[in-house]
Amino acid sequence: MRAARYAIYYAPPPESPLWGFGSDVLGYDAATGATRPPLAPEGFSAEEWLRMTAQPRRYGFHATLKAPFRLAEGATEDDLVAAGRSFARKRRAFELPDLAVTALDTFAALTTRELSEPLSALSAACVEAFEPFRAPHSPEELARRRSATLTEAQQANLERWGYPYVFDEFRFHMTLTGSLPEPLVPRAVEGLARLYAEHVGAAASTVNAVTLYVEESPEEGFRIVDRFVFGG
Repeated sequence: MRAARYAIYYAPPPESPLWGFGSDVLGYDAATGATRPPLAPEGFSAEEWLRMTAQPRRYGFHATLKAPFRLAEGATEDDLVAAGRSFARKRRAFELPDLAVTALDTFAALTTRELSEPLSALSAACVEAFEPFRAPHSPEELARRRSATLTEAQQANLERWGYPYVFDEFRFHMTLTGSLPEPLVPRAVEGLARLYAEHVGAAASTVNAVTLYVEESPEEGFRIVDRFVFGG
């Protein structure tokens, strides 16, 4: 089985305040592959915060559009890049809705304040357009990913598309922490919200590209391969 995994994510432009904030919080810049001093909320030490962000740090700052996958037999990275450029060529940019730091179960994330039809449509288009490049999960992988908490629809999505949270189950979010002990969740959300207001504030963000990430091996973090800027 090929080790490398690819993903299609929304990632803000690397020069944007939003990208700087997310990368600083995670302590990793997926555009350069460099670590960053962690931007920890008040009340958390740098060491604590590095532990709390270890899981999302592996993936870099992003919102999932097409979840990580291995390449199908016969497909290459060059093929994937060519498909990404073709996908982006006729798509039009749109404004990213206002974001807020919220708790999703036991982790903190940036979520949209309201549902966005353009974001949902972009996610659905990515799921379908890049599906031919995805190698199916092995029975062992499927067994690991199944969960009693998944609904029937989510289980069906996992088996058909390799990821439970697609189409009607899609919810835009940009993860900022790993799973936290319940008592720490409100404190982390409140502290991150203050940092978000300070570092990003009212700066507008535009969805003008989708971004290809790669994880060469499980020991390495995901990094950016290419940004497919919309040309429509």
